[in-house]
Amino acid sequence: MTRILVVDDEPLYTHLLKVNLEPEGYEVITASNGAEAVEIVAARKPDLVVLDVMMPVLDGITACERIRQFSSVPIIMLTAKGEEQDRVHGLNVGADDYVVKPFSATELVARVHAVLRRARTTEEDTQSRFFYHNNLRIDFARAEVWKGDHQIYLSATEYRLLIQFAHNVGQVLSAEDLLTAVWGAQYKDDKEILWVSIARLRQKLEDNPHEPIHIVTRSGLGYLMPPGEK
Repeated sequence: MTRILVVDDEPLYTHLLKVNLEPEGYEVITASNGAEAVEIVAARKPDLVVLDVMMPVLDGITACERIRQFSSVPIIMLTAKGEEQDRVHGLNVGADDYVVKPFSATELVARVHAVLRRARTTEEDTQSRFFYHNNLRIDFARAEVWKGDHQIYLSATEYRLLIQFAHNVGQVLSAEDLLTAVWGAQYKDDKEILWVSIARLRQKLEDNPHEPIHIVTRSGLGYLMPPGEK
């Protein structure tokens, strides 16, 4: 059974998520602060984390940073209405998506479905096990990314985004194409989440993120991975 960790210091929200996710067939476990969340992720290895930003003991942003040090579990951040800085910060430290409070149960469940679906990238998505691009190597069977001799740890969404470029080398992909393919059709106008994710990928993959060789911007058109050397 797919296990979801819900982390919020407001019992109203943990209850709301529990009663709406469990009928969908998910096992829901809860925590009331970020410190508990980090411990539970390490010990119980949930399939997805729904993580509030504003919490006592350890806030959601810091908890997300700590989780990303050892896990690529998909993370959905819960942010207060209008707190754009929190949303961007959450994406920058490795969150896969965000939902703004107050939210409807239907919206949250749809986001959970979408993030879990993106995370299920398997070797059936590719024709060969390995992909090479300059000093980059992707092992599709293990869902691992290597830069030279060093493994690069990506979130589920970062990996999914990279795969889109690997499958379309030399082709310009528009923002709408990428948002629809990676996040889903309902995200096609959400440019902010793409900009942050591209910037985060470049920080991890490129020797010089300001002069990228793996993910290049084509102004007014989109992004592409140019043909590279194996």
